[in-house]
This record gives sequence, structure tokens and C-alpha cells, in this order.
Amino acid sequence: MTPLFFGSEIYRGSSYGGAHPLRVPRVSTVMDLSRAMGWLPQAQFRRNPRAKPAAIALWHTLDYIAALERAEAEQEVSDAVRERHGLGTVSNPVFPEMFRRPATSAGASLLSGSLLKEPGVIYHPGGGTHHAFPDRAGGFCYFNDPVLAMLSLRREGVRRIAYLDIDAHHCDGVEHAFAGDPDTLLISVHEEKRWPFTGAIDEDGGGNCLNLPVPRGFNDTEMAEIREALILPAIAAFAPEAIVFQCGADAVTEDPLSRLELSNNAHWDVLTGLMALGVPRLLALGGGGYNPWSVGRLWTGVWATLNRHEIPDRLPDEAEAVLRALTWSRARAGKNPPEHWFTTLRDAPRPGPVRPEVAERIALLKARPAARGLFPTEKIRIDAS
Repeated sequence: MTPLFFGSEIYRGSSYGGAHPLRVPRVSTVMDLSRAMGWLPQAQFRRNPRAKPAAIALWHTLDYIAALERAEAEQEVSDAVRERHGLGTVSNPVFPEMFRRPATSAGASLLSGSLLKEPGVIYHPGGGTHHAFPDRAGGFCYFNDPVLAMLSLRREGVRRIAYLDIDAHHCDGVEHAFAGDPDTLLISVHEEKRWPFTGAIDEDGGGNCLNLPVPRGFNDTEMAEIREALILPAIAAFAPEAIVFQCGADAVTEDPLSRLELSNNAHWDVLTGLMALGVPRLLALGGGGYNPWSVGRLWTGVWATLNRHEIPDRLPDEAEAVLRALTWSRARAGKNPPEHWFTTLRDAPRPGPVRPEVAERIALLKARPAARGLFPTEKIRIDAS
């Protein structure tokens, strides 16, 4: 199964505004880096189609879609629209491509679900907008493309879906869509006491949600323990026909919107484990990530992992030039980026102890009555080297 990469130039030229966390280039950096590495031949690249309102209405309301279209056309919203639909806020501002950009992400997710009627692997780094609700924007997300992808899979006859989300923020919109659905397994590993302040460990969504909030300072060793003790055994036992993996890059040390301490190795190792399960369909999405160097390097490494490309210790000159051309106005880190942000993809590992609260939360989830049958006695081990 040769992986397909969905991308678009719309991400290069649009921004949520000069002061917004999503002012930074992300998908365009991944496309440029992947091409500079020789990892993105034209045969593997697909241009994101823009979803039409009728297609987006698979989950979102027509009133909300129309309000978003009007907001883009008029470049303003009324107080009533702001209150009703969450548009024109600090998090979800009015900007020139505010309908076209999320509709482009939605289009790639909808098409991905259609293409994955047959076994395959698709990477859509512009996806992963997991906070939108049917009639409301939230958390930088206007349309919920993970939900649209999963509903598209269902429309093609793919019933059992495992959704894994390792973004620093809980996937509240996806849980709203699929909580209580016995054919969906939802696993979210996210920072505790962080917006949207949902996904508590005792919130099981009617039985099919495994929510694991983790403390500040969450490290690679702790993620490895969660990967082997919780994520991989649960997905393997659930026996899905498809996996949707939201690999938000905001849980790494350098990201400004979390207080977690992962290296990008942790994300790639989780993906390696998912691939080893042999599930016939895999859709990998982006998500959060607000440091242009860390998100570009991490998501390019996701594409390398999907293709089993070896990640070199030192980048070739063309790839290094892509990273040196990035700018970021965030105070100290943006003005004085460390050299390895330019010359490598792989972070140094960030190991640490498995703290008691992390081990206890894993044990609590595994002991929940609704989780019986998901956890074999022996842990699944993977070679993540």
C-alpha cells in the first residue's frame, strides 16, 4: 500500500491573523520539506478538493455552513452570528479564507474516507481540526474534518473505526459525534487542566471513550508506557477495519500552547506501533502545532514513517534551506532558534520517570468495566528504533 499525501497551496497563503497562533506556516512546510528530502514524488501527491456545502452537511448544519460562507464574503459577522456560531472570536477570527481553507481540509478528509473503501494509507496534515461542533466553531476549528472522514468511511461500508488522538488538547468535537457508538473506539491522550477542559478520566462517552489526561512535563517514557499498555492493546482487541490517527504536534517541548515535554520521536513511535497492528486502512491527520519548526519537522517525520524512509542524522542542504527560511515572532525562541531546528528532523529523546499518577491513570482506565476485553495480559511491544 503506497501512501498518498493530501496537500494544498491554500495553507501557504492564508493566515488566521498576525497575532493568532495559526499565523505560522505548517502544511506548506511539510510539503516543501518532504519534496526537498525526495520523499514526495508526484505519484503520491493528491491536491485537496474543496468540499461543497452539501458534502459538509454530512455532519455540520446548513445554517452554520451558510453563516461561515457569508462571513468570508463580507469579512465581518454580526453579534448574533458570533454568539450563535462562534465566528469572529479571538480563537476563530474572520479572515479572507475562513470558509475556503477549512472546506479544503474537509474535502480531503471526505475524499480520504471514500478512497479508503479499499485498504490503504493516507496522510492529510491539513486535517485534524477536532474541536468544531455541528453548528459552532471552536479552538481554531471551523469544520470537524476527522468526524467527516469517519462518516465518509461509514458511508463506504467501513463500520469499525478506532480514533486515536494525541494532540495536547482533548478532542471534544469528535467525542460529541461518536460517544456511545459501539462501532467506534475513541482514545485521547491530552494535557490535564487545559482547554477545552473536557476529557476527564471518568468521562467514558457511554463506554467507548478512553480519555487519559496527563500532567505537565509528560515525557517520552510515559508516552511509551501508554502506547504499549493502553493504546496498542486496546486497538488490537477492538479489531477495527480502519484507524484514524490525529497526531497534533503541540505536545512537544517547544510548543507554546502546552506544558508537555515530548520529543517528536514519541509521535513517530506511536505511529510505528499502529502500522505494526496490520489494520488495513490508516488515515493520519495533523492537528495542533504552533511552533513552525517543531510542527514542520514532526509532520515531515510522520510522512517518512508512513513510507518507512530512513530519517538522516543531518538534513541535506535543500531541506535545511526550507527550515532556515522560516520565521516566527515568538520572543526568545523565534529570535534565537537552536541550530538543530535547521539541520535535523529528529529531536533528541526526552525520557524520564513514569510518574505514579500516570501509571495509576492507565490502571484505572484498564480496570473500567466498559474496557473489559480490550486488554490482554501481555503488553504489545514494538520495535520503534
